[in-house]
Amino acid sequence: METRPTRPRDGEPTIEDVAAAAGVSIRTVSRVLNRSPKVNANTRARIETTIAALHFRPSTRARALAMGRSFLIGLVHNDRNALVLDSIQRGIVALTSTRGYELVVHPTPLERDAAIADVLAFVDRSRVDGLIVLPPISDLAGLADALATVQVPAVALSSIPTTGFDGVVVSPEREAGAQVARYLIVRGHRRLGIVNGPLSVASARERREGFCDEARRCEDATIAEARGDYGFASGVEGAQALLASPPHPTAIFAANDIMAAGVLKAAAERGIAVPAALSVIGFDGSPLTRMLTPALTSVLRPFADMAGAAASQLIARIEGGDDVPPFHPVLEIVEGGSTGPAPP
Repeated sequence: METRPTRPRDGEPTIEDVAAAAGVSIRTVSRVLNRSPKVNANTRARIETTIAALHFRPSTRARALAMGRSFLIGLVHNDRNALVLDSIQRGIVALTSTRGYELVVHPTPLERDAAIADVLAFVDRSRVDGLIVLPPISDLAGLADALATVQVPAVALSSIPTTGFDGVVVSPEREAGAQVARYLIVRGHRRLGIVNGPLSVASARERREGFCDEARRCEDATIAEARGDYGFASGVEGAQALLASPPHPTAIFAANDIMAAGVLKAAAERGIAVPAALSVIGFDGSPLTRMLTPALTSVLRPFADMAGAAASQLIARIEGGDDVPPFHPVLEIVEGGSTGPAPP
């Protein structure tokens, strides 16, 4: 008669209990827990079945002490957009939680020297096993080299190809900006406006240059620009400047969804109907797009997939596993009710 492993009566099961019930050594159980390839498939399956039957949960603290790791991954950012940051965090945690890692989120200043010093202090203080670095911090010259010096694996998300990190997930934002221009021109818009992001950061430059370069391919198109800083107020102010005198643009591209919300507010205050008299398109495809009236047309960036890919690359680097294939995100326009054909 087959006997089934049972959970010990006096407290939580230990790795020794799992080894005894599965008929293997403690070292073999440890290898399975740490996803070592040095265990054959049948033995691995038997141990995993025993772990499930005993409801065994490995001690993260014990694993950390035994392996000289913290099982912590740091997320370094300078992003005021809580909706975008939330999507990124969820994408990372969806992967790290299945691999026994916890996420530590750390905001850092944008100024180069202060940022590098702050990130190195965070690494020293938190003892993270590796970092995921978001733009615009990932674009700072010298950061990757500084992390390499202290031997901290790091994977970057970036708007441009970036060297020096252990992995990079690049968002093709210049092409996405061009896609916006084509989308509007095909719908008959020729008087185009753009509320830029802060041009000191690569993402804003890439979006602007892609949009403007593509728009200039249309001989009868005109482009009016307004400064923005990725904040709501700058979206309102930028739209007010673009709409101040006729003939105003028939379509405005705001370089992120938050500024696009500001454009919608400015249009409403001026009694300009959207999309009948003015089309508005944003960038990010964040949950904000569905909270606005009309719903915002926006370029969707697959934040969760990008963040999960970065986390997968980082854990492979930390654990010395096989290289993870590069991830090439596809950015696409998701239509809401804020865009339509150019007015007659």
